[in-house]
Amino acid sequence: MRLGKTFAMTTKHLIFVLMMGLLGGCSGVETVEPEGESRFLANVRQLTDNGKNGEGYFTPDGRSIIFQSIRGEHPFYQIFTKQLPDGQEKMVSTGHGRTTCSYFHPNGKKILYASSHLDPNREEEVVKELKRLAEQLRSGRRSYLWFFDPQMEIFEANLDGSNLKRLTNASGYDAEGSYSADASRIVFCSFRNGNGDIYTMNADGTDVKQITNSPGYDGGPFFSPDAKRIIFRGEARKRKYLQIFVINADGTGEKQLTDDGFLNWGPYWHPSGKYVIYSTSAHGHRNYELYLLDLESGKKTRVTHTAGADVLPVFSPDGKKLMWTTTRGKDSKGKNISQLFIADWVWDHN
Repeated sequence: MRLGKTFAMTTKHLIFVLMMGLLGGCSGVETVEPEGESRFLANVRQLTDNGKNGEGYFTPDGRSIIFQSIRGEHPFYQIFTKQLPDGQEKMVSTGHGRTTCSYFHPNGKKILYASSHLDPNREEEVVKELKRLAEQLRSGRRSYLWFFDPQMEIFEANLDGSNLKRLTNASGYDAEGSYSADASRIVFCSFRNGNGDIYTMNADGTDVKQITNSPGYDGGPFFSPDAKRIIFRGEARKRKYLQIFVINADGTGEKQLTDDGFLNWGPYWHPSGKYVIYSTSAHGHRNYELYLLDLESGKKTRVTHTAGADVLPVFSPDGKKLMWTTTRGKDSKGKNISQLFIADWVWDHN
């Protein structure tokens, strides 16, 4: 799941511990304090309020979104679509197992997501998660855990979730997938060789190629608009130290773009290919903020200035909107929980 993560190890698999305040805060920033959010964002508004929502992506025409949400009694994320601005939300995953990392096909007629619904022990996993959440409620300690579930595989489906087709079939976690703009390739994260590394494959699941090969985790990859490069988050060759990297689509020319004491993750390309936006713990692990990174100059500029977590930013295909996951909103019951927000992107970079 591209949903931001710090790390803890279990005997069976890695766990991502999200931004909800388990880690101590950091102080200091790596660039001069810029103007407030209005320099970049206008008409900021909340898109979701039913359950716990996050990690949303636009259709190629920018008129709909796909996202993950936890609702009702099922403790794991499922995948939903929604027509903007106020269309009905529809579940398009199976309703079973864990799901994550949904994405629209560039032709707008298919979707991609990862799921563990084929896990023969999926109901046992639900029971274990419900017990964990109950204990969390009793203890008063809130946390968000993301497992690199070894039963997770990548699937393709029609827009309504029908005609589900399995694209990966390897031992270990396969998820965090997205298409190249021409739909010829999918980039994703896989643990099939023991570590989390970046891979690409044809859109039908054939011709799998390993792109990174490091001892730590590399994930959350996206092709650049011209499909020549891949942006991703990596452990910077040591644990608990996520940084932003870029690499050529053939696996050559890897370059580290951030190098500091903060946790930097969730990078996403601006349609121009000149910038990426990402989330950082530079202002504390209880206050993740979005930053814009100029790929030519290396300049980093703060975008959001609101208490709580602002993470997983994505641009609309035309670059006129920014959507992200944030705790600044409340659900329909008034509970402060992660939701999707959207805003007009008004930054004049000329």
